[in-house]
Order: sequence, then C-alpha cells, then structure tokens
Amino acid sequence: MEKKISFSLYYLLIALGVFMLIQHWLAPQIINISYTQFKKHVVEKKINSVVISSNLLKGFEKVEDVQKKEPLFPKQVYVTPRVDDRALVEFLEKNSVDIIAENENTLLRTILSWVLPALIFVGIWMFFMRRMGQGAAGGMMTLGKSKAKIIAQTDLGVNFESVAGQDEAKQELAEVIEFLKTPEKFTRLGAKIPKGILLVGPPGTGKTLLAKAVAGESGVPFFSISGSDFIEMFVGLGAARVRDLFEQANAKAPCIVFIDELDSLGKARGTGVMGGHDEREQTLNQLLAEMDGFEVNKGVVILAATNRPEILDPALLRPGRFDRHILVDRPDLREREAILRVHVKGIKLAPAVNLGVIARRTPGFTGADLANLANEATLLAVRKGKEQVEATEFEEAIDRIIAGLEKKNRVLNETEKKTVAYHETGHALIATFRKTAEKVHKISIVPRGIGALGYTMQLPTEDRFLMSKTELLEKIDVLLGGRAAEKMIFGEITTGAQNDLQRATDIARSMVAMYGMNEKLGQVTYLQQSNQFLQQGLFQQKEFSDQTALLIDEEVRKIIEERMVGVEKTLAEQRPMLEKVAQRLLEKEALDDEEFKALLGQEKLVVPA
Repeated sequence: MEKKISFSLYYLLIALGVFMLIQHWLAPQIINISYTQFKKHVVEKKINSVVISSNLLKGFEKVEDVQKKEPLFPKQVYVTPRVDDRALVEFLEKNSVDIIAENENTLLRTILSWVLPALIFVGIWMFFMRRMGQGAAGGMMTLGKSKAKIIAQTDLGVNFESVAGQDEAKQELAEVIEFLKTPEKFTRLGAKIPKGILLVGPPGTGKTLLAKAVAGESGVPFFSISGSDFIEMFVGLGAARVRDLFEQANAKAPCIVFIDELDSLGKARGTGVMGGHDEREQTLNQLLAEMDGFEVNKGVVILAATNRPEILDPALLRPGRFDRHILVDRPDLREREAILRVHVKGIKLAPAVNLGVIARRTPGFTGADLANLANEATLLAVRKGKEQVEATEFEEAIDRIIAGLEKKNRVLNETEKKTVAYHETGHALIATFRKTAEKVHKISIVPRGIGALGYTMQLPTEDRFLMSKTELLEKIDVLLGGRAAEKMIFGEITTGAQNDLQRATDIARSMVAMYGMNEKLGQVTYLQQSNQFLQQGLFQQKEFSDQTALLIDEEVRKIIEERMVGVEKTLAEQRPMLEKVAQRLLEKEALDDEEFKALLGQEKLVVPA
C-alpha cells in the first residue's frame, strides 16, 4: 500500500521559515544615507550602479568573483530620496556608473503585490475549510450529513445469547429477525413487517443491547444514532440529517436503523419555546414524513428506545410508524440470576458464592445495576488481595450500591451513636413483629453515603407486583419504628427520621389519593403518576378541589398517627428485647440476620396476627 502524503500547515510554516532565512542571508544590507553622502560614495567608487525610480535612488556595491571576474550579489545597497538635480545623469556618467531606470508598473510587481497574497489567503482558507470538513466529527462541510454510525455485524459481537432474561422482548424481536433473513416467507401471504418498533423501559434494562442483538442475529448493517444528534442550532439541519439517514438506509437495505433516546427528538409538538416552528419540531415532521415514505417490505426496520413514552408525539405511535411497542422491564428473580451469570463469566468466583441468594437480595436492580454489582465485588476482592471473589464481597457491594459508601472516618459521639442504634433496632423489631413485613437481613450503625448514619436492610422472599392494604400499612409501621424507639427511650425526637417520615407519608398519600383505599374519599383516584419509568414528579397534576385536598391531607395525617400508636404499643411490649439488641449493636456496629435471630430467640417469638 502506498503511503498517503497529506498536506499540513506545519509543512507550509517550515518552508516559509526556510525561505525567509535564505532571503535574509542572500539579501544585501540596505543603508539609508543623505543625497550628499550618496554623491560622495559615487566619487569614492563605492557605488558601481544606480537604480533610478520616481522617488528613490538605489546605489549598489557589487563584489566580483576573483576567478571569473563576474559580479555576484551586491553586498550593500545605499538608498537616498531623489532630489530635483538635472546634472545627476551627467554626474553619474562622468564617474562611470551604470544607470538603470526602474519601471514602476511591471507585470511581475503587480503579481507579487496583489495576486500572490490573494492566492496565499485563498490557499489558507481552503486548507482550514478542508480540515473542518474532515472526519465524522461533523465539520462545516458535513453539517447536513447524518451522524449515524454504521456498525457491521461482525463488529457487534452481540446476539441473543448475550442478553440474559427479557424472554418476551426477544420473542417479539425474533419475528423481525426472521423477516430480515427470509422476507419471502412473509410476503408470500401478503404480510407486512412493522415499520417501527419502540423499545420502552426504565434506564439500564438493556434496550440498546437488545437492538444490537437483533442486528447481530440478522447479520445486516446496523445504523446507530441518538435522537439528540439530529438537533442543531442551525435551522433545517435536523431535517437534512433525517433525509440523509433514510437515503443511506435505503441504499444499504436490508438494514436496521436504531434511534436511541427517541424522546429527545419525538417530544409532543406544540410544547416548544418557539411554538410549532422550532427546529426540533421541523426535524420531527421530517422523520414522520420519511417513515411514511419508505417502502415497507424493502427491509429497512426502524428500532427506537425511550424511557419516557408518555411525552412522545401521538403521530409517532400511530399504526404505520412505531406501531409495535415492546416493554423491556426490570428483570424478575429468575432473570436477575441469569444476568448475573452472564456478568460473572470472566470473574474468578469462590465455589461458595450462590448467585440465587444475590439475586434475591437485589430486587428492582436493572441489568446495568447487576453489571455494576459484579464489577464492584471484583474491585473489593482485588483491594483485599484475594485470589477469588467471595460472597462477602458481593454483600459489601450490595450495601455500597444501596446505602452508599461506608464512611469510617465519620465519627459519631456517644449520644448520636446510641440514638442511631435504638433507631435502627426499632425498625428491625417492628419488621419482625409485623406479619407481612420483609425479613431483616442486616442492621448497621456505620455511617454511609451522604446522610445515612445507619440502616436496616430487609430481604424480600420473592418479587412482588401487587400489594394489599395491610401490607402497605405494615410497611408504614416499619418506617415509623425508628422514630417511635427514639421517643420511647430518650423522651424526645431527632432529625434522623426525616427520610422515614417522607416515605411513610408518600405511601399513605398514595393509599388515599391513588389506590382508593380510604372510606371517606371512596374508590376514586385523585392523583396521577406522571412518569412510570423514571419515578419522578409523582403528584404534579391536581384535578380536584381545595376541599378534597384538605380532606386528603387529614386522612393522610390520620393514617400516620394511628399507625404510630400501634408501633409505640408494640415497642413498649418488647422493650427488654429493644434494649438487648441495641446494646449488642453498639458493641458490634453491625448484625446479620443470624445474629439478630439468635438475640431474639426467633423460634420462640409469636408474631401478632
């Protein structure tokens, strides 16, 4: 292969520097003198030739070659302003000086003074414009080009075996793969493959990975682009990039076009700052037009992913565009174990590590969370100098992800430490004496994260998708257990229960205003959850009167107060046990489930019905 030589600005600067050095070395020394001195040098034979211009006299002193007796470059040039001396020519001829008349308007002078600088300027401008337009970074020359990355199937290295869990989503996508491999099987009966497939789910559940797996299984080109890559500050560039993307896709058909974070592009129209004419809405309009325009059975499949489907424009979701929606939800217990097995393939695990137990300890974890868990456990094992990753590292990694980094340097005084111990013991005891509460797995009074001075970790026995009224009320009881223990032992309350009270209030408000679990308000929903995946902005829409709002507040307060009375009664009955566990916790700073059961004499406990 021939080596490609590319033009560089550095080469131009080096050449210009060498040229200036040579010119400086060869150029004669210019000496400005008076007209009287000029005539004196002519008489003294220091000047052999004179160039006469309109306003200057230039006298040259030439050095002769000793051997050839030929004049070489002038050593010095004497320059003086021209004066009105009519006898000048006669004076120069008398002293045998060569007289040269300089033409002021020569073609060479015009080229050097005007054309050459212009050419240099144009050359530099073209060089910079070429550099700005190179590469995939998107220069001035490529503003209207799509930023989609074309990834070959061999470069992906991802197939359905790389995606653990999500069996239902993979089954839906398998139909797309079969169409891309054998389209005649579908067209024979007149079937049409969906134009657009929307992957919906919380962040980190594997939507992008599933899209890559589809491309890897089908063996076709894979165009990957983010929705934000279409949006620019220049009007019309987003629409131009959409057109260019679909032109490339049609040329590479059959292929897959994957648009990640579709919500940044496909947000409902009419909500922009500039009304219906801003750049994002024009880009969305072009996308809708392109999805209507390309041929259905040509083999171009549009995949998109979002975790905010509720803000998408309805025109995107109608039949004929993104008409198939596939939920990629958080994995259940079986799927979490399968995902963990994928992420620990390259890790040296100790034989005693039980991935099933780890999966039970991580409810609500996404695939990305589990990948992070495996990596954190490995880093902890490396830090300890171990040869294998043991179950203790996974336990510590779970605590670190859920509760935050352990702050061993945050030293609590004795009063604060004692308060935290009784607070956490109160949570644990109420969880033990409530029938539907999750089992206590660990109690700690070691500060973690930003503001956690301690924590009580509960381990669910199974994944739950529905909760009864009793379960929600007993969940409130567990949250109130810490505040009740503080009040009973110390006779006053602290700020440590702020997060517990907030969570308990949220549950009570949901029961009253969302789940229809209140007799006074009836079977009516007053609040709506605005985002089912990001879990933010839960109670933003108010569609009820101020009188109803007051009633909701009263019922929420009533629930919290009634549950607090029951929690205080339970702790008063079990005060010796509260003292015993808290003292042990102050000694060890952390208790696991086995130690906690041993202290309580779990087999002899009778949980109230």
